[in-house]
Amino acid sequence: MSRSPESRAQPARPRLPAGIWALGFVSLLMDVSSEMIHSLLPVFLTRHLGATMLAVGLLEGAAEATAMVVKVFSGAWSDWLGRRKPMALLGYGLGAASKPLFALANSVGMVAAARLIDRTGKGLRGAPRDALVAELVSEDMRGAAYGLRQALDTVGAFLGPVLGIVLMLAWADNFHAVFWVGVIPAVLAVALLAFGVREPDAPAGTKRVNPIRRENLRQLHAAYWWVVGIGALFTLARFSEAFLVLRAQRGGLGEAWTPLVLIAMNIVYSLGAYPFGKLADQASHRKLLGLGLAVLVLADLALAAANRGPVLWAGIALWGLHMAITQGLLATMVADTSPPALRGTAFGVFNLACGIATLLASALAGLLWDRLGGDATFLAGAAISVAALAVLAWKAPPETNGR
Repeated sequence: MSRSPESRAQPARPRLPAGIWALGFVSLLMDVSSEMIHSLLPVFLTRHLGATMLAVGLLEGAAEATAMVVKVFSGAWSDWLGRRKPMALLGYGLGAASKPLFALANSVGMVAAARLIDRTGKGLRGAPRDALVAELVSEDMRGAAYGLRQALDTVGAFLGPVLGIVLMLAWADNFHAVFWVGVIPAVLAVALLAFGVREPDAPAGTKRVNPIRRENLRQLHAAYWWVVGIGALFTLARFSEAFLVLRAQRGGLGEAWTPLVLIAMNIVYSLGAYPFGKLADQASHRKLLGLGLAVLVLADLALAAANRGPVLWAGIALWGLHMAITQGLLATMVADTSPPALRGTAFGVFNLACGIATLLASALAGLLWDRLGGDATFLAGAAISVAALAVLAWKAPPETNGR
């Protein structure tokens, strides 16, 4: 049966460009490497190197804060260069170079050094890469583009722990051998970025400027600073996923099986990231943010209630759903509220604010756990999430693209 002329005349749905897919697979490979190591790291630190919960919280907070702070400078530098890929390539290269250090580590200090180098690489690549995503697609496809890259990134984030489990079982809990395997996908990620992603040329007449100058920073208006503030509040309510791993491990989950926590969380995250990213191109950003916070409250309450069984795993799944709803959405909001010439700087400043919140949240989580136990850590997370919901209900965002 032939289609009507009207049906044949309908334009094809636009597809995301190959560069977005390539960036997504770069993220996937690097996350396979990172999460294979990081899913085992909390147990390696506490059970084999004797680290306290407070030390784990401080290390995780400092590592993520380092990444966020570095993003400010890498984003601004990419704005000044007018190019995104060189800084992203340097960041991925540094991340790959840090992986052998985990395999060689025999003290908390060596793990800390490797973690900080790894997160410095993450900081160098994050803001330029996020700015590059916005420049590879049209404005009405940004949510889908960020959602797809995040979904592929998160596929790597559960494939890494799966591989970690298989290798730990096969090699009788040999942490160092598993860490060595993590070097391979990191090197492949750098190669794919180098040869598989072409950065678009800057528009004709574009001038290089210093983005840190006061008159340039004034181009970041109230709508952007609202996104920075709410993003930091979100991050304060959500501490490191290392505490999810430790919650399950303290509930009796064996060392070789602890990566299952991140696998479960990231399966939900990866399945939801692209659909919610597409939804962010059409729906109210404020309502989606509120939904994400409500889901985080439920996740924290479930994790406070149990450290084993269906309630624990429901909390872990809800944590992943919260990430799927909010992470691509916040990136889209930063891109929507920042001028193209300052987009790298905008992502960098946003991530600096979130980095400070990450350090505070993870340090507080570790301190509460040491003093009052895991229940108190997750109840505190729920309380901060409720406070963030109240702020979101009270203070509406300045209008941006009608949302």
